[in-house]
Amino acid sequence: MRIAIPKETHPGENRVPIIPDHAGKLCKMGANVLIESGLGTGAGFTDTEYVEAGATVSQDRNELFSSADLLLRLRKPELDEVALMQRGCIHISYLDPFNEHELVNALKEQGVTAISMEMIPRTTRSQKMDALSSQANLAGYVMVIEAATHLPRIFPMMMTPAGTLKPANVFVIGAGVAGLQAIATAKRLGAKVTAFDTRPVVAEQVQSLGAKFLEIDLGETGETAGGYARELTSEQVAIQRQAQKDVISKSDVVITTAQVFGRKPPVLVTKDMVEGMAPGSVIVDMAAETGGNVEGSVPNEIVEWAGVTIIGKGNLAGEVARDASQMYSSNLYNLVEDNWHEEQHMFAVDFEHDILPGCIITHGGDVVNETIKNILEGGA
Repeated sequence: MRIAIPKETHPGENRVPIIPDHAGKLCKMGANVLIESGLGTGAGFTDTEYVEAGATVSQDRNELFSSADLLLRLRKPELDEVALMQRGCIHISYLDPFNEHELVNALKEQGVTAISMEMIPRTTRSQKMDALSSQANLAGYVMVIEAATHLPRIFPMMMTPAGTLKPANVFVIGAGVAGLQAIATAKRLGAKVTAFDTRPVVAEQVQSLGAKFLEIDLGETGETAGGYARELTSEQVAIQRQAQKDVISKSDVVITTAQVFGRKPPVLVTKDMVEGMAPGSVIVDMAAETGGNVEGSVPNEIVEWAGVTIIGKGNLAGEVARDASQMYSSNLYNLVEDNWHEEQHMFAVDFEHDILPGCIITHGGDVVNETIKNILEGGA
């Protein structure tokens, strides 16, 4: 089986889908691994390292797509790239299938088996393939570093002959993978941390990291079967905003991580809350690219409102591209290895598999994921 790995072309994207170590493991499994020249440059990996691992380097991007049996990517493909793929090709990457309807239809029409890394089910066995979690973990770390860089004061308490500096107050909204890492990182830097999540079950995790959990009675909330926070009603969002308002006004840093998979995220920090913060304070909005948790945040930009710096950077994990590449590459390799037919040296598409069916979007000229199929047909 020919596994092709093209270079990522999205502006500012330095992460790579496969690092040389995993390319070598794929070769040892019997795969013919072909990479595009310059694949790993942004993350500090050279073509020579891939060649030494057993891969072949190609200068012809179009040939890479047209000859591949299996394409391993990070970002979703462009429509003109889909047109180059051969029927029966398997394509694995982030796809954003809830929103990319034209792309899903193009993959279906081309007869491509498209696997979405966002749709990996959240089970114990699939943790090693869970790219959303691995990248969110790094994003949580980066958000705190970004905040510390822009805050005109230090995070830890410091006692000096010139006086005592109080620790910075950090408020983290959302205690999923990214939020918990943000809490842990802020605590390691010496900040006083408060956090909130709509799922009361995570309070113990927050407290185990040394942070205070903000109690807000929202009524029935809980989490989905996949471990995500359930979408709140408009009334519940209003209650959450009001309860958080006082905490936000006393915070030096606010970090928001509330994202609803496949939907626009809730606005949790309104402009009047921003105006209630002290000048020089910092807000990091992890959801800025998909609609934003913060009024006034701008996707991929750092702006100022009422003296408060609002950071809306996307691709936070990409700020630490080498580590992010290593983690995503491991997720991708584990998915391939778990579905590899040893005798035939190929990726086996098995709908009886316990993980694979949930993340296959298109196969054999059809949309086979029922959720996405219903959305495309207007049934959801």
